[in-house]
Amino acid sequence: MRRVIVVGAGVMGLSCAARLLEAGHRVDVLARDLPLETPSAVAAALWYPYRALPQDRVTAWSATSYAAFAALAGDDETGVRMRWGTEVLPEPRADPWWVGAVPGLERMRVDGYADGWSFMAPVIEMPVYLRWLAGRVDALGGTLTRANLSRLPSGPLVVNCAGIGSRLLAQDLTVTPVRGQVVLVAQTGLEQWWLDESGPTYVVPRSRDIVVGGTDDEGDWSRTPDPATAERILARAVALVPELAGATVLRHRVGLRPVRPAVRVERVGDVVHCYGQGGAGVTLSWGCADEVARLLDA
Repeated sequence: MRRVIVVGAGVMGLSCAARLLEAGHRVDVLARDLPLETPSAVAAALWYPYRALPQDRVTAWSATSYAAFAALAGDDETGVRMRWGTEVLPEPRADPWWVGAVPGLERMRVDGYADGWSFMAPVIEMPVYLRWLAGRVDALGGTLTRANLSRLPSGPLVVNCAGIGSRLLAQDLTVTPVRGQVVLVAQTGLEQWWLDESGPTYVVPRSRDIVVGGTDDEGDWSRTPDPATAERILARAVALVPELAGATVLRHRVGLRPVRPAVRVERVGDVVHCYGQGGAGVTLSWGCADEVARLLDA
């Protein structure tokens, strides 16, 4: 057993902590923001490799996470559910580069669009899932402490899952915020998710609400929802899924995706860096966590 400090309590930090605890390590999580305060809590959390490279590593991590979430979907306490859905395309296109991570992808034609595909994907209800994941860490003997760090701890072993905070903690200015705004509306009976890259526009049903997005504003640090942006998001969503017309708006949320030219999962001395997953933090979480565990045991 070795002591490991994990920095960051979003989905990536908690997933790494859980895997390391399962491997027999003693793990303490330090974070400025507690799980429900992180950008992970804002995520629509439809399994989908978005704004994350390189393609080969992302595909492998995504496949691992897909299998892990599929296994968790049998437990209602996790907030994970497998849902069928469709991505529409403005023009014919070859299969997506990440197709190898999906057990089955079917071509689909939708009126008004040139092409599209449908597949079964994990949808993770993040407030529920983050509580479950934090509970998993606690049950395995890990700790979670709020700490506003100005640098990475001195060790003995550290896993950096600070996301956008790695600009400071890892002195990595290649990590940039990409602002995502969403609108939560009341459930209208929708069971399937929908995605259109223009906007981007996505409609992700959960048990009690529907996450409607979004935006992709690179370099924007504002966490304040913009009313005009919300109106445009809803208009695009209704055009894609007419059943949303008149749905009651419950709340507005904003999160900052930590985007980097390439996801960083590597060991440097006694520090393993794991950040820059962009808009695919949930999608890559278990795959990256498994690699972190291997790197620490190398």
